[in-house]
Amino acid sequence: MAESLEILERRIDELRAQVRRAVTAGDRDRGRALRAELRAAERAWSDAVEQLDALAQADAPVRPAAPRPGSLLPIREQVHQALTLLGVPAAARLILAVHDAFFSGPLVPARLTSIRRDEERSFRAAPHARAYYLCAALTADLLAPARGLLAVSTWKLDRRVIGPLSPRVDYLTAAVHVAQGIQRLPDAGAEAPRLLRKFAANIPGVHAGAQSIDPDQVIQAARAELAVHQGEDAARRAAAAARASAQLRDADQLFGSRLRITRSQASA
Repeated sequence: MAESLEILERRIDELRAQVRRAVTAGDRDRGRALRAELRAAERAWSDAVEQLDALAQADAPVRPAAPRPGSLLPIREQVHQALTLLGVPAAARLILAVHDAFFSGPLVPARLTSIRRDEERSFRAAPHARAYYLCAALTADLLAPARGLLAVSTWKLDRRVIGPLSPRVDYLTAAVHVAQGIQRLPDAGAEAPRLLRKFAANIPGVHAGAQSIDPDQVIQAARAELAVHQGEDAARRAAAAARASAQLRDADQLFGSRLRITRSQASA
């Protein structure tokens, strides 16, 4: 095969020289015939190269696929990245979806189940020793940890409180931030538009059935609905945050009150 390639390469060089001489001499008929022969020789050379490559691939040892590169960041920092992009308390499922859409390296779902408990243990052992903690969102009525929701300790307390309207307000806010994330990172990958489509499906005014979702349209529609709910939600959150600041210790402001109902209270 290598010998055939060398013969073809020499023939191609000769034909190119002959074409040049025919054109210089003004012999158009001979020039056209030589160019046709040259194109045929070049096609034969290309076919021979492909055959040689196929033979080399067949003889090569099979190598395992390279593993997907993992993130060098600890899991708490990966979760912090996702929550920072969202800007609101979020459940593990949404944190994983945001991480997959915008950040590199695998985030193992099982590792999220105990992360808030680990963070609380770390804070109680050495309060404020870290720059931030992954803490709980607090219910507005009992100031107890909201089930399944993670937040960031550096956020203002009212931002971590969950009132009756907060789930919808946080949903719309997260949709805006995801759309803005796509605008900042147009090469974020296929998971980011899919995530935005899921948000858009529950926001009136967005054409979720379109082939592609316009981030600007999501932002405008989400903000339009936010204008309806945000004022009342912010007032309830602020009132609950004020109670938490007055009644709870630092650790309980981050991880929730553990008040229990006594028998006398229950029978009252």
